[in-house]
Amino acid sequence: MFDRRSLSWPITLGVIMIVLLVALTVGWVLLTVFEVIEKPGSALYWTLLTVGTTFLIFVLVGVIMYLALSVKAINLNRRQANFMDAVTHELKSPIASLKLYLQTLNRRALSREEQEHFFRFMLEDVERLDHLINHILDAARLERKPTEGEVEDIELAAFLRQCAEEVRLRHRGTEDSLTVHIEPAMVRTRRVDLDMIFRNVIDNAFKYAAAEPKIEVVSRPSQDGMIVTEVKDNGPGIPFRFRQKVFRQFVRLGSELEREKPGTGLGLYIVYTLVRRIRGKVRVLDGQSGPGTVFEIRIPGRPTETSEATSDDPEQQEAVS
Repeated sequence: MFDRRSLSWPITLGVIMIVLLVALTVGWVLLTVFEVIEKPGSALYWTLLTVGTTFLIFVLVGVIMYLALSVKAINLNRRQANFMDAVTHELKSPIASLKLYLQTLNRRALSREEQEHFFRFMLEDVERLDHLINHILDAARLERKPTEGEVEDIELAAFLRQCAEEVRLRHRGTEDSLTVHIEPAMVRTRRVDLDMIFRNVIDNAFKYAAAEPKIEVVSRPSQDGMIVTEVKDNGPGIPFRFRQKVFRQFVRLGSELEREKPGTGLGLYIVYTLVRRIRGKVRVLDGQSGPGTVFEIRIPGRPTETSEATSDDPEQQEAVS
């Protein structure tokens, strides 16, 4: 999950800069000596001067690069601190809730209706913890490249409908809160990768939608051999200056201590990494009518016949209209 190569490049750059600085110092001393012994216009003098100037330019470039890497490291540390705050909050809240419910059940005699009420909320807390752990594990598994045996042909229509419906049920959205328009298409990738991509994007849409969510999933083949899927919500939208930053690791807009929505800042990072891995693209667009956000995902695929798409699982095709 963390970039294990992040320290190797700054350390290497620092060693190179030290070596160049030592060589530049030695060359400067030699140049001073030869300036005293020989005439300033000799070939050796100009050779040392040229080499020294080149080394000085390399040192200046190295200082600029080191400064850029330092700023990047500071921003990463800040995002990691945000991530730790988010994980701490996501762990403490359901655990404290579960502890309170269990203590109440242990100390008081409750009616069956009250017990069912407590069990329902306890199950929600367990699902919240399970979702958090799966999110972190998914991010940790991103470094493992898929093998050929794990890649398969997946009919996107049935897959997307099932994924969208499961996310809707988890957020307890009404049937009217989700609309799906999908043209038959086939993609070749790992099923688990495709699941993480669309589940995270649709989950994000429900999470940041308005009080009455209106989510729309539209998927269609394009002329360039890509399958274009748009996930639209009716939330407040994402400002233009943050539309690239939201795909970075640990990035969440706003302060973690003042945030109302749960999350770790890993969902869209997972989406971006997996989409790029299968040679696709993902970007954020404005809502087409009124406020909202549109996530456009383009992945390689091919259109299929309607009869082929509907023959896989007729019940899934009718699950979401």
